[in-house]
Amino acid sequence: MDTEGAAGMSDTAFDVIVIGGGPGGYVCAIRSAQLGMRVACVERRATLGGTCLNIGCIPSKALLQSSEKYEEARHGLAAHGVVVNGDVALDLARMLARKQEVVAANVSGIEFLFRKNKVTWLKGTGRIAAPGVVEVDGVAHTTRHIVIATGSESVDLPGVEVDEKRIVTSTGGLELDRVPGHLVVIGGGYIGLELGSVWRRLGAKVTVVELLDRIVPSMDGEVARHFQRILARQGMSFRLGTRVAGARRTNEGVVLTLEPAKGGAAEEITADVVLVAVGRRPYTAGLNLEGVGVALDERGRVRTEGFATTVPGIWAIGDVIAGPMLAHKAEEEGVALAERLAGQHPHLNYDAIPGVVYTAPEVAAVGATEEQLKERGIAFRAGKFPFSANGRARAMGETEGFVKILADAATDRILGAHIIGPDAGTLIAELALAIEFSASAEDVARTSHAHPSLNEAVKEAALAVAGRPIHI
Repeated sequence: MDTEGAAGMSDTAFDVIVIGGGPGGYVCAIRSAQLGMRVACVERRATLGGTCLNIGCIPSKALLQSSEKYEEARHGLAAHGVVVNGDVALDLARMLARKQEVVAANVSGIEFLFRKNKVTWLKGTGRIAAPGVVEVDGVAHTTRHIVIATGSESVDLPGVEVDEKRIVTSTGGLELDRVPGHLVVIGGGYIGLELGSVWRRLGAKVTVVELLDRIVPSMDGEVARHFQRILARQGMSFRLGTRVAGARRTNEGVVLTLEPAKGGAAEEITADVVLVAVGRRPYTAGLNLEGVGVALDERGRVRTEGFATTVPGIWAIGDVIAGPMLAHKAEEEGVALAERLAGQHPHLNYDAIPGVVYTAPEVAAVGATEEQLKERGIAFRAGKFPFSANGRARAMGETEGFVKILADAATDRILGAHIIGPDAGTLIAELALAIEFSASAEDVARTSHAHPSLNEAVKEAALAVAGRPIHI
């Protein structure tokens, strides 16, 4: 494309410009470059990786790991014959510094991959000036394809004004400089429960306030109930079916006004810190989508079909489009779109995308829940196996939870799988693969699993679908 002499235009033309350097955006950029395209990625942060690597997935997992080690050192080693003489002290400043070191290593890794694959990083704020033209801080760059991968942001809660000090989102919740005496988490989803777990382990009293009558509403009901019981035994308190009507800052902390979701008398509770974790929404501010004719749906997501927006040559992936707001979902979409732009015919099975809550124990799921199968009128058989009957789990001293597999009653094809227990986020991969390749419960049951391993619980759950587990 000849851009010489065009007012305000650079002399560089690309095949693909990706707006957003998060998991969806940077993966799409790298894969496009691998396929021979000239690629640029627009990112306004000082580092690549988006919300996930900078202030989301990676730093939260670093704190989860550190806080779990702290709690184990205080309460979990004596049974193993490891005696800690004296107090186990918390160095919160060092723990937070380690978190930032983990983040730095990850984001610098993305920058290295950009250089390796010859992806141009356009540093600044991107705006779609017209189909085929992206402005970055006023400088225009031409391209054949534009990919919107700008991710999402925290949802505001009316009457609860965030200041990232006393009332925080997940961003501020990862940066507290002291352990709060009482942390109130508004929202019983993945983010709230993970960060609530971090600060509970470090010594905070944690209360979770959830509008619905259950936590993790997208997960299997039996798993959610079991999960709540475990968290309650660990010390978390729950106020379900409760609405937060307002927040008032005082010298001592924050006073929250709570109301029963189904009506009733209001009450007040006091917290040192309030974490607002009621969900996320697509981030499209400043992109000029209306100006170029890109349509949004009723929830503010970019309308797409096969990642194509309503404007030819403009595409969208990740949190800005429909589907679960998961980093790995965005990554898979980034790869699929890059391959489509290269003329290939990729396939993405959304039923095989797992979700994980990285608490202890972890909770993981892929495919349909029991409730969804019943709602669809699909006859199924369920097979369950508890970790309390798994030799490796006993040796680890982590016997909470179970594996549950749901299979079609007629064909035995696996339709869903749900795990609560040690390393569930890793164990679920086998069952995601099974769903991707239309495997039956019998296929998993007939596959040899190493002994002793946690994976044997997956095999036994598959055997239980047919009513023939060996070790229970």
